Amino acid sequence: MGDAMVRTRKWTRVEYERLAEFEILGPEDRVELLGGDVLLKEPQYSPHATAIQLAYRALDRAFGQGWTVRPQLPVALDEESEPEPDPCVVRGNPRDYRDAHPERPVLIVEIAMSRLGFDRQHKGGILYARAGIPDYWIVNLAENRVEVYRERIPDTAATFGWRYRYVSERGPAESVSPLAVPAALIAVADLLP
Repeated sequence: MGDAMVRTRKWTRVEYERLAEFEILGPEDRVELLGGDVLLKEPQYSPHATAIQLAYRALDRAFGQGWTVRPQLPVALDEESEPEPDPCVVRGNPRDYRDAHPERPVLIVEIAMSRLGFDRQHKGGILYARAGIPDYWIVNLAENRVEVYRERIPDTAATFGWRYRYVSERGPAESVSPLAVPAALIAVADLLP
């Protein structure tokens, strides 16, 4: 047979949504579209699922009225990406997104255990920076801390040409404030299971 070239196919967001519309893909498939690739999502181990609920609660309290915290729901980032962040925060109320997924969350949070490197490099360093997401956090379950990514900048060495300049880590005794509501303090311990 020799060394045959393996070919893959890139998907657009419109094509991906049609797969769901025609029930070729369903909720049980646990996939998301990232950079044109349909990828399996991280398994939800018990600490992961608990951290999603904790993050939802903490963000809902911090943001309050006029904001919606969306747990594991699609975001229309660009023509080839429709991730489902663990939670994300958007302006308005749920009915504002009845006809289309939100495009520009003010904050995206990923809970990471086994795919920490992927969330750091691919999602944060490539996908979210490229899309202009101003505030990206990783709840790092492996190291019991929150990583905060901000200030996207062009970077010709990055896969899609963007990365975050500002990266900091916060431990369980510290807190973090969302850029969109800087007066709100969220205790890192409130995000960790």
